[in-house]
Amino acid sequence: MTLSQDDNNLPAYQQVKDYILKRVLKGDWPEGERVPSENELTRTLGFSRMTVNRALRELTSEGWLTRTQGAGTFVAESRPQSAVLDIRNIADEIRERGHEHRSEIYMLRAETSGSTEAGFLGLEEGSEIFHSLIVHYEDGRPVQLEDRYVNPAAAPDYLNQDFRSITPYEYLVKAAPLSEAEHVIQAIQPDAETARLLSITPQSPCLLLKRRTWSGDKSVTFARLIHPGDRYQLWGRFSSS
Repeated sequence: MTLSQDDNNLPAYQQVKDYILKRVLKGDWPEGERVPSENELTRTLGFSRMTVNRALRELTSEGWLTRTQGAGTFVAESRPQSAVLDIRNIADEIRERGHEHRSEIYMLRAETSGSTEAGFLGLEEGSEIFHSLIVHYEDGRPVQLEDRYVNPAAAPDYLNQDFRSITPYEYLVKAAPLSEAEHVIQAIQPDAETARLLSITPQSPCLLLKRRTWSGDKSVTFARLIHPGDRYQLWGRFSSS
């Protein structure tokens, strides 16, 4: 099999990531199984070794793979998960602390979905999706990188919103009232672009919250919310009574 950048408008390394994730999510490569080497993937997919290396590094930092010196790269085992109970508006959280919230929009556009994003949103590969990349600031310091994919059928006016005056959360809870959510939390090291947007070093630990939401039986959004580990904490509280 050979992939080509002509297949879609995604960067080459993202196409490689999508290919690997598709195999993992389908169960072709189960937990603990060794994935093909960089050389094997280079020959199979038709991309450079540098491109394949970047894809493997990013999938490792995101928690999908583990790499062992001298042994190879393996599909990561599922990690224990704990519930984060509330879904809240980050702007409200910041203001409740008596601080100022602002946001900067780095991307807001329609895209053709790869297999990964389509899978998370329950859509066919190649469907149109909306994609936003927004950094949230607390008193001028970046505290969250919000990388969000949205199902256009659930939130058709998403691209027309001014996300400097409202957050995606505020729009989405009105456009597609929340009925179900899924959270996965991981500790990661940021890639170079994430580190740049959050004004941290690539060695700085981060918290990654992956969130999927539904409204009724319709998938609404999949978001990767990345927080600098020294500036943010995630918490929840519950009662057993």
